[in-house]
This record gives sequence, C-alpha cells and structure tokens, in this order.
Amino acid sequence: MQQLNKKLKIPLYHQLYEIFRDQIKVGKWKPGDLISPETELMVQFDVSRNTIREVMDILVNEGLIYRQQGRGSFVSHPTMEQGLVRIINFTDDMRQRGFTASSQVLSAELSPASDEIASKLDIYPGEELGILRRLRLGNQEPMSVEESYFIHRFAPGYLNRHDYSTTSLRDALLTDYQVNWSRAKQIIRAISAPREIAGLLQTPHHAPLLFIDRVTYSDRDIPIEFLKIYYRGDRYSLFNELHS
Repeated sequence: MQQLNKKLKIPLYHQLYEIFRDQIKVGKWKPGDLISPETELMVQFDVSRNTIREVMDILVNEGLIYRQQGRGSFVSHPTMEQGLVRIINFTDDMRQRGFTASSQVLSAELSPASDEIASKLDIYPGEELGILRRLRLGNQEPMSVEESYFIHRFAPGYLNRHDYSTTSLRDALLTDYQVNWSRAKQIIRAISAPREIAGLLQTPHHAPLLFIDRVTYSDRDIPIEFLKIYYRGDRYSLFNELHS
C-alpha cells in the first residue's frame, strides 16, 4: 500500500484519505471488509490517532465506510437505488440486485386499529388488523424493517397459514384470498433511527434512515394495508424519473 510523504505540503490526513479512498475505489478493500484497527493503522502510517479518526470520519460522511459499535469499521456496499414507479416486493428487489433475500419474523399478531391507522385505511378505530413485523436482509445483512397492518376481515386467519420468513405476504394473500395489490400512496421522509430499529438494522442510535409509510389499495380500489418501512440510510436511495 502507498505510504505517506511527510515532505509534501499536503496535510497528512488528506494524503491518508486519498490512499484509503483509492483502496476502496479500485476494489482492494471490498464491500463488507473489516478495516484494520486504529492502533494498527497508526503504526503502519506513523500518524496520530486523531489523524486516523479524522480520515475515517470523512469516509463515513461520504458513505464509503460504516461503523458498527463493538465490531469496528467496514467498507460500505454500493448504495441501492429503489425506483418509485411500481410496487415491488423485497425478494424481487434483492434478486434484481444480485442479492440473496431473507427475512426474520419479529412478531405476528392481531390488534385493534389505532385512530391514526384507522384514518389511513378508512376504517373504524378498533377494527381488527393483522400486524406482521419483519427484518429484511440482503446477503444476511440487515436492510430494512417492515411493519404491515392489514385489514384482517379481508383475509381471516392469514397470519397462521404461512411462515412469512420464507413466504411472500403479497403472494400468499393473492393465492389464498384473491387479494390483489393494485396501487399505493406513500410518503417518504428522513428520520433518526429509534433505538430498537437501530439495533435491528445494526446502525447507531439516531443514524439517518429513510422512512416510508404506504397505503396499498386492492384492485377494487379499497385501502387494505398500511405499511411502515425503515430503510438503512447508508444502503438505500430512492429515485424517480420526471417528465415535463
């Protein structure tokens, strides 16, 4: 690896930043690689801990590396773009990117609709909802947390019919109950990661997340599901193509 030249007028932190950045850009440091500890880098480049940390902070801010508490710093994967022009399930999204999708069911239960969710689904508060919470992973790395609130009377008993860690909720509802997704309305905003969500996504508490709340309509144009999705801000970007 290239070494620092202390005779140059270029600051040491900037030289080191260029070295680390080049290692990532040319693929010598690959996505997911653990970067050497600060103490090793200090010895290797004969610089202070503050210099190492300054460089690492810049790389984190640029999205080239990320930190995991208690584990160290890792090379980031390329940011994933998700289009906003059609409804696509997580498994298909990951497959298109060359990732292996998997899910962990966090909870599955029936619960009365709150005032907030009832207003979004145009139902009375207290109506029974099926609530399914899942952690979504790509190549075993946490990508998002999804919370689905589905009007239970449209598919009674659906939560107990399948293992939704391996079965698509959308496919199961279509096959078993002829419930077909037609369109959706969603709101996207940036939020700070709540403590529980941060732990599930293996990101720092208050790390930036992309948050989506979405109301999905059936082919009869009836709202049937309210969905909350928490995306890791260091892994996802959302795009749309606009025409004049």
